[in-house]
Amino acid sequence: MPVREDLRNIAIVAHVDHGKTTLVDAMLWQSGVFREGADVATRVMDSMDLEREKGITILAKNTAIRHNVGGAEAVINIIDTPGHADFGGEVERGLEMVDGVLLLVDASEGPLPQTRFVLSKALEKKLPIIVVINKVDRPDARIEAVEEETYELFLDLIADDDETGLDFPVVYASAKAGKASLNRPADGELPDSNTLEPLFKVIMDTIPAPTYEEGASLQAHVTNLDSSPYLGRLALCRIVAGEITRGQTVAWIRRDGSVKNVKLSELLMTDGLERVSVEKAGPGDIIAVAGIDEITIGETLADPENPVALPLIHVDEPSISMTIGINTSPLAGRSGTQLTARLVKNRLDAELIGNVSIRVLPTERPDTWEVQGRGELQLAVLVEMMRREGFELTVGKPQVVTQEIDGVTQEPTERLTIDIPEEHLGAVTELLGQRKGQLEKMSNNGSGWVRLEYVVPSRGMLGFRTEFLTNTRGTGIMNHVFEGYTPWVGTLRTRQTGSLVADRQGTVNSYALFNLQERGTLFVAPGDDTYEGMVVGENSRPDDMDVNPTKEKHLTNMRSSTGDELERLIPPRRMSLEQSLEYCAADECLEVTPDVVRVRKVLLDARDRAKARNRAKNS
Repeated sequence: MPVREDLRNIAIVAHVDHGKTTLVDAMLWQSGVFREGADVATRVMDSMDLEREKGITILAKNTAIRHNVGGAEAVINIIDTPGHADFGGEVERGLEMVDGVLLLVDASEGPLPQTRFVLSKALEKKLPIIVVINKVDRPDARIEAVEEETYELFLDLIADDDETGLDFPVVYASAKAGKASLNRPADGELPDSNTLEPLFKVIMDTIPAPTYEEGASLQAHVTNLDSSPYLGRLALCRIVAGEITRGQTVAWIRRDGSVKNVKLSELLMTDGLERVSVEKAGPGDIIAVAGIDEITIGETLADPENPVALPLIHVDEPSISMTIGINTSPLAGRSGTQLTARLVKNRLDAELIGNVSIRVLPTERPDTWEVQGRGELQLAVLVEMMRREGFELTVGKPQVVTQEIDGVTQEPTERLTIDIPEEHLGAVTELLGQRKGQLEKMSNNGSGWVRLEYVVPSRGMLGFRTEFLTNTRGTGIMNHVFEGYTPWVGTLRTRQTGSLVADRQGTVNSYALFNLQERGTLFVAPGDDTYEGMVVGENSRPDDMDVNPTKEKHLTNMRSSTGDELERLIPPRRMSLEQSLEYCAADECLEVTPDVVRVRKVLLDARDRAKARNRAKNS
């Protein structure tokens, strides 16, 4: 079959923070996308505010670079994918658009759980893989050992009859320095090449060029969505067969199988970081088309004379859920602009269009919905985006999504990898034992650090990070990824402390906090608003305690100074949205507004909570 030798489509996949976006930056610079001396932000592909703040990629994005390799100019389409497994739907969609994969592995950390996740997705599609050992200039680099661990990971994942899976080239790189080589450098040293040219050559030699059939009917797969203030909704497509032109009438094959003829108002292709208008595109090209307002991911654009649908995109099932509804607290409406159930539902429906890995289900309440996703971080990012858009929400504690398999209730599990100093081994082992974790592997390379691999019920991971960092004094590193389903393991011991719950509405003052701080850790400061049922601190004991954070000092005719009391107040612990979700107990939820995130009881009235506790004891 004829091939497009002038085109390569690749995806860059890796664990979080192994250097994907930094490598794309270097490839863009060395291909002349940016002019000399241009003021370009680092990690230019991370365009969302949240991505820059968190330092992770959340949405898969594509760029196209023109590079001269061996005297011939070629276009290399690059899909920069997230490394976090919670955004695995983005990885799966990205792999639908490409013909090969660059797998980045940190030269010090080696393959981690999410490396396994993204590699397994690439091997399922039988895509050729180039392994890039990145950050070879790290002082703690152990290049040869990491290469061996990567081979072991491939052996673990490839099918027994697939001997070609181990035939992959290895490139040694420092993405930050913009250097790559096929020769293994000494640990901690830069590659012997001054550019990424060896990597570009390996891409051209290893990644197959798109093939096509002369005169074939049009087939283009919608793999992502975007929007433009001028053109409306944009459908990002990979052309599988045939050609497409601007203004052409095409058959739009919906998910339900129905077919509708539509006219494309615009045809765009990526050049560097910009989308430019083109007249025509052919097989293998990654394009954006405008003119179809209701098109969704997984659908097909085809020839009106011969409409043949491509397979729908299927992603892994959700494993975590939480409820999202309108703000029902006494302080509702003070800072947000999007307050009604209709607006919340419309926003969740809009998220469904561009995110195939989440689901929205109705609940018993007409103003609350159950949102299911891949993980706690994915759902927290959705809530954070809605908060920044002006929504006020009540968000429930994350729960696991169970399945009935052969009449047995099964719950999701996570593969957890932990790196900790040796002195914290006992504390972490005890912590995971309480959460029914099963130790599968322990390794010690003699540096004073231990690596542990556990399989833990997903329920046990809810709220684990905070306790883990506390027990390791902030030195521990943890990563986890969805593993599979196992029979329900029973009750878990998670949070060992109770909550300090406000018993009335009012304004917090320093006199009350000074008397309360010996009871536990406070979350509020003088001047904060509070209401009955709001959690104002963490009790040092297992039970909840109703307290009065608004209590004022009685006036007397005795002179006294309050300056000493103010100085002795311990600063409150301010928790982020993710930390608040981790902290929540079973009977607690979050009030999320543009200005503040508050932990509160589901039942605000103390008498209602007492009745609920009695019912639970009697049952």
